[in-house]
Amino acid sequence: MDTPLETVTHPRPWIASYPDGIKWDVELDIRPVHEQVLAACAKNPFAPALDFLGGVTSFGDLAKKITAFAGALQRQFGVTKGTRVALMLPNTPFYPIAYYGVLRAGGVVVNCNPLYTVHELSHITENAGADVLVTLDLQQIFEKAEKLVQVGHVKSLVVCHFPDALPLVKKVLFSLAKRKDLARPKRSPVADRITFFHDMIARNDMPGPVVIDPKNDVAVQQYTGGTTGIPKGALLTHANISANMSQIDKWGLGLFYPPSKVVAVLPFFHIFAMTVCMNVPLCNGTQVVMLPRFELKALLNLLTRTRANILPAVPTLLNAIARASTTTPEQLSSLEVAISGGAALPDEVRAAFAKKSKALLAEGYGLTEASPVVCCAALRVPSKPMSIGMPLPGTDIRFVDIDTGQPVGIGQDGELQVKGAQVMAGYANNTEESEKAFMDGWLRTGDVGHIDEDGYVFLVDRIKDLIICSGFNVYPRTIEEALMTHEAVEETNVIGVPDHYRGEAPVAFVKLKSGQTISEHDLKLYLGERLNKIEMPKEIIFKDALPKTLIGKLSKKELREEYAQTHGGHP
Repeated sequence: MDTPLETVTHPRPWIASYPDGIKWDVELDIRPVHEQVLAACAKNPFAPALDFLGGVTSFGDLAKKITAFAGALQRQFGVTKGTRVALMLPNTPFYPIAYYGVLRAGGVVVNCNPLYTVHELSHITENAGADVLVTLDLQQIFEKAEKLVQVGHVKSLVVCHFPDALPLVKKVLFSLAKRKDLARPKRSPVADRITFFHDMIARNDMPGPVVIDPKNDVAVQQYTGGTTGIPKGALLTHANISANMSQIDKWGLGLFYPPSKVVAVLPFFHIFAMTVCMNVPLCNGTQVVMLPRFELKALLNLLTRTRANILPAVPTLLNAIARASTTTPEQLSSLEVAISGGAALPDEVRAAFAKKSKALLAEGYGLTEASPVVCCAALRVPSKPMSIGMPLPGTDIRFVDIDTGQPVGIGQDGELQVKGAQVMAGYANNTEESEKAFMDGWLRTGDVGHIDEDGYVFLVDRIKDLIICSGFNVYPRTIEEALMTHEAVEETNVIGVPDHYRGEAPVAFVKLKSGQTISEHDLKLYLGERLNKIEMPKEIIFKDALPKTLIGKLSKKELREEYAQTHGGHP
């Protein structure tokens, strides 16, 4: 089952720059992802599929559990085509089993970040209409799930017993030493609403057939990050998700096939990891090695133990690896490719990482509404520095003037807009926002940048982060890049604040490296050689830590709120 490419009249300069062996005009495989993963399981059932802290799940065992879970969802909970099932799970073997099981049963996956507040989770589960929530019995997570039932946003809980995910020795040690971290669901006030995951699997129910229309049936209702207001549920069809997998697969030129091993330290409930760390490798029969959260020592030990060669990451994670004095090139020697996504990759982080690892560091770009990948640097050969690469096969892009909406020429900045089989159907229960998300059939990304004559894409900043100073456009990323070149600076984030004279002015928040000191005056003198007067921050505020989103991206939302509180909303 393949999807034809839409004919677009504008030129595609990137095609001539594609690496050897990659074509833009290709047929994309849009078979539902659960069908693809079950086919991969059947092809090589004894091969390792998942590694969780040394505990290995084979592809054959994965298929049995997916099928049994799907059957139980249908029989016990009446899950049928279109039923929303929420997952609130960190990276464990439970996640892929539940994810593919929901899809096999005909349901729609609604990802919930376990670190969200009950208020945020209530909005997502209520908006999605998810009556069933799959979660863990770790106390911190279970408490939130319990409250969602108590306030009436979720009717039933499926609870996974965390120690069951561990290899035998660690399971025993955890049960002895970490027993206090486990909740006691059987004693919960909502115990009558709880079903245990292992009991569902043990029933070994066979799921009934479900006919999926890939282009029209929704597979995942993925909520956008809440940094810009109330999260919106992007409706990603089976075809959206499978098309993006197919695009990434073709872009990798065989990279995501055995004997490769993909590190999953980014959380599966985030769209980047869901696609690149889980769906793409598992559907190709490739092993995924997991960590439940990022800890530098644990990640380095994982690489040493498994010799994994592909590391999808966010810039802050790469920065942590590169800057740590304890990180050695030998620990990173198995890595062939690191893929940076989720946020702009500072050049200084790229340079620092290169000193520790010989791996090709490829920056990619995407958004929830595109399942998510739109552009990526080549994964086998070097790309232009500071570029997010080129559009993936079967993906069209254009840049339009922010004010007029008219397409701009090569090298001219405008809003990046996207067309392709990976682009969402719209937002759930939100016609107004769905209409705003598109312009003439093109998905609006809200990101500003340009394309060069060779088809390489360069991003400048987010439209909403743009600072208008005395009528001039100032991009926070320009200032951040300049600050990151100073040897004392570890991290920085720039926001726009109200200014009586200029309308808006940039303010920089800076975290210095351990043991480093510099004054605001001296740092401004340094910037004076790199920025024009309009771009110069009116203030540089030093902090011990900068706020981050739950996947590790630097976040401006909290800084804006902090500045408004301390300055009463004024400079």
